[in-house]
Amino acid sequence: MKIVTTPMCEEIVRLAGISDYVVNKYPDGEDGDLAILLSESKVKMDSLPIKLNTPLQVFESIKKVSKVAQNELSDEEINSFFEDYELSSKYLNSRFKRDINIKVYSEFLRDIVLDMGFNIVDNDFDFVVFPDYLKDNVIESDNLVEIPSHGFVSKNPFERIEARYSILENLI
Repeated sequence: MKIVTTPMCEEIVRLAGISDYVVNKYPDGEDGDLAILLSESKVKMDSLPIKLNTPLQVFESIKKVSKVAQNELSDEEINSFFEDYELSSKYLNSRFKRDINIKVYSEFLRDIVLDMGFNIVDNDFDFVVFPDYLKDNVIESDNLVEIPSHGFVSKNPFERIEARYSILENLI
């Protein structure tokens, strides 16, 4: 089976134990059997969509991809990948509830904000959180928090989590 993955998902494919794959930002440009890509992406070939916004999503994605590799990893093996990443580990193993109201401008940030225990609201918010690519769409002018999107963060999902979560940790 020829597996094609996108650059943003390559680390998950590698950690899951797949060594024979092709990386292409546009998987349909390859003659592949299965594309492993972010859930927002659409391709013509069979695909395995994964989410990588939160530590739990990364954990579940590694588990799902390791099943495809017929090398299903144990929870302990997957947990070991998080050991060098403080915020990823913190939010993988704990649930928080914070009394901070946040207006969110994208689905991927909604996942992160909820995972961190903030309240999502449309009005009476303490902060407005938005991805860099929607900066021109933000109508509010105070308490703005810009989060880097896929084009401006590491391809490593753990490093992405560390960067994004650290920005939001500063709100606490």
